Amino acid sequence: MPNLVLVNPQIPPNTGNIARTCAATQTPLHLVGPLGFELSDRYLKRAGLDYWPYVTWHYHETLEQFRGTRQSESGRWIGFSTRGRCSYTEFEFRSNDWLLFGSETEGLSSETLEDCDETVFIPMLEPRVRSLNLSVSAALGLFECLRQTNRFRDAPSPKGNTSPSVLES
Repeated sequence: MPNLVLVNPQIPPNTGNIARTCAATQTPLHLVGPLGFELSDRYLKRAGLDYWPYVTWHYHETLEQFRGTRQSESGRWIGFSTRGRCSYTEFEFRSNDWLLFGSETEGLSSETLEDCDETVFIPMLEPRVRSLNLSVSAALGLFECLRQTNRFRDAPSPKGNTSPSVLES
């Protein structure tokens, strides 16, 4: 199972939305400080709605503390950055990858990117758009990793949808 890592997130609703995505996909979430908000922030809780009990999350006060996790856990560090080596859609994910995303304002630092085993970017057609929203980027990267590693193979269908296709009627 992959892990999703937010390094120095600054905006509570983004982190709450990402936590909700992690709850839906049963993906562990790692928050690496310093954070731009308090963990008790009402906007963080509001964005995550009532899904927080379904999130397996870990808080690491510093990047150094988080690096210690790497020594005790297997898997590659995959840094998402506008300076990535290849498109995330061309990259071959593994089920134990750690997907790292930086803050909304700074992204991942050069030092953190150097620690990554691989770096990927999300392609965009409009060159004047610098980046996507953090929660959108995290969802794109995570769902591509889950798709490639067949994590959805045994997922239940949405409640109430028992037909093979809603377009068949």
